[in-house]
Formats: sequence, C-alpha cells, structure tokens
Amino acid sequence: MIEITRETVSLLDQNDPLASFKEEFHLKTNSIYLDGNSLGLLSKRAEQSVLDVLNDWKEQGIDGWMGGKYPWFTLSEQLAEKLAVLVGAKPNEVIVTGSTTVNLHQLVATFFEPKPGKTKILADELTFPSDIYALQSQLKLKGLNPETELIQVRSQNGLTLEEDDIIAAMTEDVALILLPSVLYRSGQLLNIERLTQEAHKRNIPIGFDLCHSIGALPHELSKWGVDFAFWCNYKYVNAGPGGVGGLYVNQNHFSKTAGLSGWFGSNKESQFDMDHTFDGEQSAGGFQIGTPHMLSTAPLIGSLAIFEEATIEKVRTKSLSLTRLLMDLINQEMKDVFQVVNPLDDKRRGGHIALMHNDAARICKALKDNGIVPDFRSPNIIRLAPVALYNSYTDVYDAVQILSKIMKDKEYEKYENKREVIA
Repeated sequence: MIEITRETVSLLDQNDPLASFKEEFHLKTNSIYLDGNSLGLLSKRAEQSVLDVLNDWKEQGIDGWMGGKYPWFTLSEQLAEKLAVLVGAKPNEVIVTGSTTVNLHQLVATFFEPKPGKTKILADELTFPSDIYALQSQLKLKGLNPETELIQVRSQNGLTLEEDDIIAAMTEDVALILLPSVLYRSGQLLNIERLTQEAHKRNIPIGFDLCHSIGALPHELSKWGVDFAFWCNYKYVNAGPGGVGGLYVNQNHFSKTAGLSGWFGSNKESQFDMDHTFDGEQSAGGFQIGTPHMLSTAPLIGSLAIFEEATIEKVRTKSLSLTRLLMDLINQEMKDVFQVVNPLDDKRRGGHIALMHNDAARICKALKDNGIVPDFRSPNIIRLAPVALYNSYTDVYDAVQILSKIMKDKEYEKYENKREVIA
C-alpha cells in the first residue's frame, strides 16, 4: 500500500468540487468537527434564513402567515419539495413537520392495523431506543403486549444485521415492519429496496427511519415502493438542534386517514372553515398534526439551498471518499489499535466510521481536548463522521495524526473511561 501523506490529501482537496462549501459554515479555529452524524454545523445561509423569519415576525406579526419573505402557511410544503429530492420522492409525498418520534407515532398509528392472527410489529435489536419506545407504546394503545407482539431481529455479532435474518422474520403474523436505513452505531446501510420487495411479497407494510442517512446519501423511496419513512433534519441536513423533522408517505396511501389527526393536516382550502369534520389533505401534508414550528423550520430554508447547489450525488461521492480515506489512514497509522466495525463495502456503509476500543469513552475525551470533536456510543464505539459539505480531506488526515499521537502517548489514560451525560 502506498503511504498516504498530507501532500497526497491536499491534492484531493484541490480537486474537490465541493471544497467551496466549507466556507458556508461556521467552523471553529483549531478544531476539526467529526460529529455531524449527531448534530450538523450551522451554515451562514441557515443563520440568515432564521433572521429572515424573525424579521417577518417582527415586521408583519400575524400577516407573516401569508406575507413576508417566506409565508409560513405554506412553508412546510415548499421546503418539502426540496427535501423530496434527498429521499427520492414526489414532492407531495413529503412534508416538513414534527420531530422524529412524533412522526413515528403518527405513521405507526396510521399503518399498524392489527387483525386476528396478524398482530406483530417487526423491528431489530440494534435500532435507536426511541423507535422501540414508540413501538411499545403503540402496541399498548392497541391493547397488545409488547413483550410478545414486538419482534426484534437479533444481530449475529452485536453490530450489524443480516438481511436474510430480517426476511426470515417476516412471518404471517407480522402486521408492520420498521427498520433503520443506517444503523446508528456501526453505520451499516441496509438494502432498502430488497427489504421493501420482500415485505410486499408478504403483504406487509414497511417503513424506515432515515435519521442516519438523509443528507448523507441518495434514496429512491418512491421507486422502491417504500410505504412510509421519517427522519430528523439536524444531523447531515444541518437544520439545527431539535430542528423540525420530516416524513414520507407513498402516494398509494394518500386515502388513509391519519392515525393522529390534527388541524394542520386539513385541506389547506378549507382549514379555516373550522368544521368539526376532518377533511385531510390528499398528500403527505395530511399527516401533519399541529401548527408548524417556524423558528425550528427556518434553518432548513438555507440548508436545503446548499444541497440544491451541491447535489446529494456529489455529497455521497465525497462522503464515501472521506470515510474510505479515514479507514485507510487508521489502517496505516494504527492497524492493530482499533477494530473498524462499520461495513467496508461502499454499498453497505452510511456516512460515518465506527471504531471499537475498550477505552472508547476516554479516547473521545482526549480527542476533544486536542481539538477533534468525535462521538461516543456505549459501550465501546467511537463514531467519526467526516461531512462532505464542511470537512476536507486534510481534516481527516490531521484528525488521524492527532488520534495516533493520543494512542502512542497513552494520553487518554488520564481521563475516566466513562461517558459524559450527553455522549
């Protein structure tokens, strides 16, 4: 293997078609941010769009709903058109609304229709805990016991899932399937198209949590026939802490009445008639519940404008190149120090690298004190996410050199091997 040097990676930066977008973001001096898979950084455009929405509120008051730079009444639909490009959906199949778990509750309340002999929900044991809490709650609301009715596909190695195991669990008693697109610890990317096809062969509706894939890689939800999906926008989409989420409903299901009906799911033309008979929008907009949160929606205006220019295809190409470089450098500098537990195959990998080490928690603390912002996941995983829009190839090289020094000098040993409150 040819040695990778700083000069080598600087050439990659010189030929990077996305290099200029780094200037769009607020980056700290002497710091390399590799935690965009938990919280994306603030862009200057997102900052400006928040100021614009605040100004409309200041200058127009109630008239901001229909006037101003970004009329609030239709902003969720307007942004959904741009967000639909990132998930490969028709514009009316996407809506900007709610939060990850609220949207999950909405979709499960809509699509989970248990019948005698068909009462189970299929998930997996590696998914994010909030998804499991929501599924348990929805089962209880239907008078069902989560301990018997929630099936969680087992992992053979505690890190990844075998798709054959998931398919084998698609039995006749399963009424709904919910899976992550990318596993949050290991970064494994599931084959959404294959799993959807297999679910539909068995007449089971299937949905996906896209939190760890949206903004990092392209999707083709409509083409694949996925029934529903949901996500946050504060990771790779850079919409800010607690930023508004999004959901997708395949157009084949527009006739369904939302399981949790609310005022903003009403037909826009009749919403203010104040009729007590619910008249839902025949689109993903019909699955909104409450009034859009304008101040947590506003950052998306600027963020999605950047994605329009960069394109998700170029973002994915660079993301894969960055994570490949990171793995190659780990192998070059610290071959026997860490176990790389994310998939090595580009087609199976999301946007982050996962390193296993028994001292992961305190290594992360040492990295932070050396200007590298990583992410820790219990019990022993370091996640590093070089983000295509604001990380350079040189960032990756420098971060690995710092990590290598920390390990050689055993600098991490001065820290307690225990996570902070927020890991």
